[in-house]
Amino acid sequence: MMLRLSVSVLIAMHAAILFAGYLAPYDYAEQHRELAYAPPTAIHFDGLRPFVDAPDGTRHPIRFFTGGRLFGVTPPGHVFLWGTDASGRDVFSRVLYGGRISLATGLAATFLALALGLFWGTISGFYGGWIDRLLMRGAELFLALPWLYLLLGVRAFLPLHIGTVQAFFLLVAIIGTVGWVRPARIVRGVVLSARERGFVLAARGFGAGAPYLIRRHILPLTGSVLLTQATVLIPQYILAEVTLSFLGLGIGEPMPSWGNMLAEARQYHSLVFHSWMLAPGLAAIPLLFGYLIVADALLEKPLRRSS
Repeated sequence: MMLRLSVSVLIAMHAAILFAGYLAPYDYAEQHRELAYAPPTAIHFDGLRPFVDAPDGTRHPIRFFTGGRLFGVTPPGHVFLWGTDASGRDVFSRVLYGGRISLATGLAATFLALALGLFWGTISGFYGGWIDRLLMRGAELFLALPWLYLLLGVRAFLPLHIGTVQAFFLLVAIIGTVGWVRPARIVRGVVLSARERGFVLAARGFGAGAPYLIRRHILPLTGSVLLTQATVLIPQYILAEVTLSFLGLGIGEPMPSWGNMLAEARQYHSLVFHSWMLAPGLAAIPLLFGYLIVADALLEKPLRRSS
């Protein structure tokens, strides 16, 4: 039951983030300066028809499927489901758009980490011997590096303001290359076991070369491991993006991400008087827990089979 609920939540959140341009009532950069830190808009109903009250006291119905968006209100009415930020931007819309950056970073960094881990672990486990020892010692040395300080040093050499695309790929490269060692170790263990199986030894006896054995017999056995690792790494990397952007090392304004949106909430007056600024963090919780529950379910399957 919990697994089905988690999968449903993940599907719903991914769909909402993917179609942010349609579900969000405003663009992420649209400002309403006169409505800075406006609280969530109260929605009223006239029968089954929802409407909002404009600042001038007039009623404005909420219209659906209008202007290329799911819903909206004609000016001077506004509909801010989760309030606005210091620049009068709709927090609900920015959370949806910001989810694209955070989720895309997690997915891309996971793909990079698994690709590096698959390559490194396969070579190490298949050839063994001194190659295995050299590659694994190199992986351990790589893991021991102080990555946070290196990241701060690299960021210091970069221009103060970099483009969104450059910042995105920098985040993906940093997060993905830091986290490939653990998947590499797990893949190595799978490959060490697989290369001694009967069908692999038989294929080797018939003259099959290393590229054929790896492609045809070894790599298919790593699929379930990579899938499980993906469900573990994606929430970790989403959280890593949120943390780095929160510290000012990731995506910058005006492009939203959950991390740089939360950075505004660290101010005392925002946290105390404008609690809706915590919406990005609250939106990330079901997404992260959904992935972790799916990962736990995938990890329990081998245990059930062995028992």
